[in-house]
Amino acid sequence: MHFDAATLDMAKGQMPKGLLALVQRAQVASKATASDGLIRRSFLKMGVVSGFALGAYPLVAAAQGTVSDAAPSGLKPFEQPAAFVHIESDGSVTVTINRLEFGQGVLTALPMCLAEELDADWSKVRAEHGDADPAYVDPAYGMHITGGSGSIKRSFMQYRELGARARAMLVAAAASRWGVDVSTLRTANGRVLGAGGQSIGYGELADSAMKMPVPQTVALKEAKDFRIIGKATPRLDGRDKSSGKQNFGIDVQLPGMLTAVVAHPAVFGAKIKSLDDTAAKAVPGVKAVLRMPTDRGGEGVAVIALGYWAAKQGRDQLKLEWDTSGVQKVDSAAQLASYQALAKTTGFVKFNADVGPLAKAPKKISAEFTFPYLAHAPMEPLNCTVHLSGDGADAKADLYLGTQMPGLDGMAAAKVLGLAPQQVKVHVQMAGGGFGRRAVPTADYVAEACTVARLAMAAGVNAPIRVLWSREDDIKGGYYRPMHVHRADIGFDASGKVLAWDHVIVGQSIVQGTPFEGMMIKDGIDATIVEGMRDPYDVPMRLSVHHPRVNVPVLWWRSVGSTHTAYVMETLVDEIARATHQDPVAYRLKLMGDKHPRHKAALMLAVEKSGYGKRQLPKGQAWGVAVHESFDTVVAYVAEASVNHGLPKLHALTAAVHCNLAVNPKTIEAQVQGAALMGLGTCLPGAAITLKDGQVEQSNFSDYVVARISDMPKIAVHIVPSAEPPTGMGEPGLPPLAPAFANAIARLTGKTPRSLPFKLA
Repeated sequence: MHFDAATLDMAKGQMPKGLLALVQRAQVASKATASDGLIRRSFLKMGVVSGFALGAYPLVAAAQGTVSDAAPSGLKPFEQPAAFVHIESDGSVTVTINRLEFGQGVLTALPMCLAEELDADWSKVRAEHGDADPAYVDPAYGMHITGGSGSIKRSFMQYRELGARARAMLVAAAASRWGVDVSTLRTANGRVLGAGGQSIGYGELADSAMKMPVPQTVALKEAKDFRIIGKATPRLDGRDKSSGKQNFGIDVQLPGMLTAVVAHPAVFGAKIKSLDDTAAKAVPGVKAVLRMPTDRGGEGVAVIALGYWAAKQGRDQLKLEWDTSGVQKVDSAAQLASYQALAKTTGFVKFNADVGPLAKAPKKISAEFTFPYLAHAPMEPLNCTVHLSGDGADAKADLYLGTQMPGLDGMAAAKVLGLAPQQVKVHVQMAGGGFGRRAVPTADYVAEACTVARLAMAAGVNAPIRVLWSREDDIKGGYYRPMHVHRADIGFDASGKVLAWDHVIVGQSIVQGTPFEGMMIKDGIDATIVEGMRDPYDVPMRLSVHHPRVNVPVLWWRSVGSTHTAYVMETLVDEIARATHQDPVAYRLKLMGDKHPRHKAALMLAVEKSGYGKRQLPKGQAWGVAVHESFDTVVAYVAEASVNHGLPKLHALTAAVHCNLAVNPKTIEAQVQGAALMGLGTCLPGAAITLKDGQVEQSNFSDYVVARISDMPKIAVHIVPSAEPPTGMGEPGLPPLAPAFANAIARLTGKTPRSLPFKLA
């Protein structure tokens, strides 16, 4: 983790001194491995809200003497091969990953980086999750985190160096065994080879190799010598996932385990007015019904039973009356009206260009855009299994869950359970999606599960307890992509030169009201809401922001601010091009000027591969173009779409990606395909979370629409060749999809859709 001096100064006085000290220690610890280029992304500034406490976990544990010290070599825990590489006697290699695998492919890509420098036999490579041990922190940020599309970006060099160190130790062990100089040896495909024809497998050397000194520095391969990195490689978890054999957090089974479900408040933060649990306790299999505190100061009721069905049936029998008198009851229609009114006023200023030329501009666009709340809705609903055991100093808690932040969740568990951090063990499980929902600063569902376990033990129920959310719980349970309203007034001339651009964004801050507000918000603006605005276009913009406080919990959602800023920027730029009778591709290139070569390369590759401007589309179809950078990666789309009886249809999509070096082209292709489908889902009618009288109106996929395989267009993904260090891939494929689709619609209808999901009527 890295904070500059200004950030740390802002933090002072806004957090406990002990926590600030931990941040400062994390800053010092990360300087040796985090370059300015790696830490400059805005996700650090927003992810630190989670990472702060997350980074604190291993540091607190270390201070209490509960984690192993670094090896005598002086290398940091995350530089030590022993924590990441285990070689069996048969030569099989297990690589421990420091991230959560929840669909993005890191369980394959990170082992590829390590195996490349190890010269491993790829057919014998396997992978497993790490935990909250200090070895598995993000090496750039000094905290446990999977997010910000940073897994490969921030661990590419780390895993290559780990592989190279392990290889050097194996060579040293072979040299010692044969009595030769290490310079006479080489490695290939999991074996050490000698000049005299000697050959020995890594499995035979593993034990002695791990006793060798860990080299401080190692030489890495040149890109031209890669045999694994850059090769399209099937995923290590692909077979189990496609055959149904893969277990996820929801599948954890422990001896004697019980299952709990929680009745959450009907309105966020509401309390219980009255409760009759007689019928619930009478349901066969129900073991306990417990009144409990819930997230955001509310109250709920946990029903613990022999299995999910019994627990659910018990919850259904609860007679509950809620007290909502002390909480705001949000109404989406009224909220939209208040946002629209705010958008007509200037908020906290991010960019402050002169907008005076607007008044006399020969051409103008005035536009208002609306974006609803969005649920994360991963295929695997939230779950956490807690096993409490022992007493007093011997007490411990084992947590089993798919988490993007095992350190933060471990600290939250320790606090709820009244344990020291070293008494909590987080067993990271495979997760069936998350999109940010498993990276919550409040650790809401983890704290909830620990509360249930603690209360159950106090009530005499001594068993591992899996707290399981239903799909309805997940969609109604809070933490959404914020609702936003944008207002833009743009003045330009006949050549498309923008004379002034006045822009206002209204939306909740993701971090406002958290202990990390002082570090995350500058000049009143949450950085997550403005990312993606203005660049790569050289336009004079005044940008300001309003952050209303609303009783709806919000969180980052796949690609965060770019989910709405890319749409606004790319549709408005396209609209100016049409208004001035210019080709939208040529106009974008003109606005970029001599800068942004990666944007240009991605855009032109997508154009070239799609046949844009050269190929005749079927009657009733039109092209749509968009390009956007998020998390240091540029993605351009060329879309082919139609509108039939008011219904838009996306027929084909050509994507071009500039993510620098492609570690696994198969992973990149899959990430773009998945992100495109998720982005398409935001365009479909019904893709919105709305509230009435403070309650979320949607409950399942029947009334909260997500894109399905039948909605998927024909898609081709192309990668711009590069040997530069890789950038992020988990999120960048999503933002430009909706604007590319919308721009095709605008060409057909003459009107740009001003809201997501699309409303063409």
